Parts: sequence; structure tokens; C-alpha cells
Amino acid sequence: MTDLAAITAAAARMAGHVRVTPLLSAPLLDRMAGRRVLIKAECLQVTGSFKARGGWAAISALPKGTRGVLAMSSGNHAQGVAFAAAAHGVAAVILMPSDAPAVKVANTRAYGAEVILYDRATTDRDALAAGLAAERGLVLVPPFDHPDVIAGQGTVGLEIAAQAAEVGVTSADVLVCCGGGGLSAGVAVALEDRAPGMRVRTVEPAGFDDMARSLTLGVAQRNTQATGSICDAILTPSPGKMTLPVLQRLAGPGIVVTDTQAQRAMAAAFTHLRLVAEPGGRWPWRRRCLIPACPIR
Repeated sequence: MTDLAAITAAAARMAGHVRVTPLLSAPLLDRMAGRRVLIKAECLQVTGSFKARGGWAAISALPKGTRGVLAMSSGNHAQGVAFAAAAHGVAAVILMPSDAPAVKVANTRAYGAEVILYDRATTDRDALAAGLAAERGLVLVPPFDHPDVIAGQGTVGLEIAAQAAEVGVTSADVLVCCGGGGLSAGVAVALEDRAPGMRVRTVEPAGFDDMARSLTLGVAQRNTQATGSICDAILTPSPGKMTLPVLQRLAGPGIVVTDTQAQRAMAAAFTHLRLVAEPGGRWPWRRRCLIPACPIR
């Protein structure tokens, strides 16, 4: 399981390669929310999302002589893995749904990765990935259920703790967009040690709230559909086997938002912070002080 030592080791390996993103605020956002709001702008990361962290952490930990890697992603993990693989001289094969944003497919290919498209509504992605990995001798780098990936995402939590302390914030709900839970689990582990007064709250789109339901019921839940929200980057079928136990121990109740709320948050981010945010990186307004990890997956 990922622990603080793994997260700090990942931070050391990615230093100088992955950006330390800013923690932003705006008086008008605070006024709109009726409380203090701080935004961790991971949309300013080198590949446009926090996934560059997990990709770099996983690829940089591979043993020498690794033939190549295989990843599955609707776009952001794809770019993160492709970016890291290219930098380390490792071949990358990426499975992407055929309805993935064209710009993400193009960017992934631009990093030198081979992209294989599939129909997410009819194809068993995991079976396809397992077959390709075995056939080509590739190492699978999952989008969230991998200790090094979780550790890489956890470096967001290290930065939140340090940056929030600089502005006098030690207690807050930390709202984290959640698909399989790699980011939220990594951030929760980091904050447990570095900022114990902060509590992670997962945020998911309505109809795809498998993590929120799992946290409430105490056992893993699955979504009944694969598509149907603008928050395409965080539409996963069920929580990760590694991430759910971490969040059951460390996270508060999950939060569910509508597509309309996501769109309004995107507009607020652009209007007040000039951030171009994806739907999967939106935040709702809750409690006294929020520090949403505003990665845009």
C-alpha cells in the first residue's frame, strides 16, 4: 500500500520534471461561496492534468530493461504515461475509448505513444489490455489502482499542505474529483501526516457516484452505465481495490454534482481565475473553507 514514504520518494523522482502548481484564490469567489475558497490549479500541470505525476512516478520506478508499458485512459492518464515514457525512452501503448476528445488522442500520439481505440460501451477494456500486455510483453500502468501511481498523485497533497499552511489554513474539506480514487487516496494519505486537520471529500458526477455509494455502504459499488456525463474523464465503473480502503479510513462522505453544476464551476474558474477547467475538475461550494484539488482530468 502507498504510504507517506512512497509519496515523498515519488516527489523526489519527479522534481524538475513535473510542476509545483499554485494554490489560487479570488475575493469574488469567496464572496460568491460565502466562505474562503482555495483552488489547486492542476490544469496548469505539464500535460494539463495531475496525471503527469502518477505517470512519472510509475515510469521512473520501472526496472531497467523494461520493454514497454501499456495504459488505459480517456485522455489524461494517457498523456501522463506517454509524456513520462518518452522522457525515459520507454515504448508506450495506450488504449483509449473511441469517443475520447480528439485533442487528447492527438497529444498522446504526439508524445510518441501508439494509440489503440476501442468502444467503451461494448468492449471489455481490462480483457483487451491483459491480452495486449501478454502478447507484447508490456508492463501495465493502471490509471489509479497502482501503488506508484497513487504515490505520484499524492504529491498534490504534499503541496496542498505546504501551500495552505503558508496562508494560515490548517483545517478544511479538500474536495477532490474522483474516478477510481487514485488522486483522492494519494492526497488523503499525504494530508493524514502533513495536515491532519484537512479531510478529503470525493466529488463525482450524478449517475457515476460509485465511490460515494461505496463509502456510505461500506462495500464496493458499481455504476450501471459507462457513458452519459460531460465529466468523461472520471467515469469509471467502480472504485479501485487499493483506493477504496484508504478512503474508507481517511475520507469524509462523498459529494455528487450535476453536469449543470460542473458547467457553472467551469465558468466561475475562468471568470475569476482565468483557468480553463475540464468538467471532471469542477468543485461545488461547501463548508467554511475549501481547498479543492482542481486537477482537470
